[in-house]
Amino acid sequence: MTITTSEARPRVEQRRSVSVRRFYLDHRAFFRGMTSVIVLLVAWEITARTVFKHSLAIAAPSAVFHEYVKLIKNGQLGQDIQWSAQEFVYGFIMAAIVGLFIGLFMGAFRAVREYLDPIVNAMYATPVIALGPLFILWLGIGINSKIAVVFILAVLPIIINTETGIRTVDPHLLETARAFSASRTQIFRKIMLPAALPLIVTGLRLGVGRGLLGVVAGELFAAQHGLGYRILFSSQLFNPAGVFVGITSLAFAGILSMVLLRRLEKKLAPWRTEEDN
Repeated sequence: MTITTSEARPRVEQRRSVSVRRFYLDHRAFFRGMTSVIVLLVAWEITARTVFKHSLAIAAPSAVFHEYVKLIKNGQLGQDIQWSAQEFVYGFIMAAIVGLFIGLFMGAFRAVREYLDPIVNAMYATPVIALGPLFILWLGIGINSKIAVVFILAVLPIIINTETGIRTVDPHLLETARAFSASRTQIFRKIMLPAALPLIVTGLRLGVGRGLLGVVAGELFAAQHGLGYRILFSSQLFNPAGVFVGITSLAFAGILSMVLLRRLEKKLAPWRTEEDN
């Protein structure tokens, strides 16, 4: 039986429609996110050009884009991003290592938790940003003081979420493992750590946000380069476009970090799949 061209064409169109729909479903979160971003940018552009047309407090996205181009051409933006990236990466890596180590031990061992819990809670309740001038006094105005601010801000949520993740493991799983004579190391590695992984990743995400805040705070106190310095310098010159360049660059860094952490979570815990809605 031969299929004519007129009969084959609807089948091709149907397959193409199914492929397009499948591609959309696979990348649905991306398309929805981009839709929100586009709507926000359009509303921002219209508002800046109508309501705040003669204001020095806000710049339209088009003006921010032109400021991006200017700073990229003269090399200032690349220098600022490199400076801030070093502060954040060094500080966050140190915070992740120390925070995971302390959090795991606090969650797994009651004695460690009882010794360190008052200190961690006191530090978390303290406005750590206010310690920025002290770090600059101790470590100077160079990169070391900024790394210290990033570290102290990022390490606390990592410790708290890691500890909480270890302590909230389903007790029935632990009892079952002990009933099958699993060792303490096997219980920790096979049950407690995988079960706590979502909260651990959540702590890392919170650490990213607080670490970026630490970058800005440290550079606002004393710096000669960096995105925080760019925000301060542009505000002193009444240049809102330059201020938004620094802010949006930090926002992009935060988004990129969150995407990388989500991919890390999917790789480490492939059984945790997001429900289709």
